[in-house]
Amino acid sequence: MPQLDLLMEKMKAVEAEIETELARRREELRFHFEKRKIVFEHDIEALQRAIRIKASKYLFNAHPLIVLTAPVIYSLIVPFVLVDLMVMAYQAICFPVYGIPKVRRRDYLVFDRHHLAYLNIIEKVNCAYCSYCNGVAAFVREVTARTEIYWCPIKHARRMLGPHPHYVGFADFGDAEGFRKRMADLKDGVKLDDGKPSAM
Repeated sequence: MPQLDLLMEKMKAVEAEIETELARRREELRFHFEKRKIVFEHDIEALQRAIRIKASKYLFNAHPLIVLTAPVIYSLIVPFVLVDLMVMAYQAICFPVYGIPKVRRRDYLVFDRHHLAYLNIIEKVNCAYCSYCNGVAAFVREVTARTEIYWCPIKHARRMLGPHPHYVGFADFGDAEGFRKRMADLKDGVKLDDGKPSAM
């Protein structure tokens, strides 16, 4: 087995360990899922409510510069919504033509922090906004990553910070034969296999 494949197997094992640890932590914090709904134990929810800071007090104690910069942060909702809509339209129109599996947007936009009783309404709105913007960014990244698999699956010569999960399966920089083979393999469409792109 090539060294790169061994490293990918190790990464999958680490991800499984992380998921196990997250499940253990959920038990410690005494919440569970019921039909996709988050449910805290009754006494924990009461404790959370007791810790909540009222919205009026939260605003009164906020640093004036934070209040003044809030409109700048929230003005970004316009470009995020536009990008979100355009990328949804792009993949709906182009991915079927290219044979690329569509990205399930709902896997990237997660809204669950409103279940936390220790957050006031302002904090919940802030959390929803952050969830949306980061979710859109992750969704767009996956759509563009799958596009790159189809059009240009070549690694960069320079080290790149935070490459997408499919990058590891790209042809090496300067490997002309590897690139041509990969492009030939993709002629029938893109198949996604645990983050490693391959032919269908």
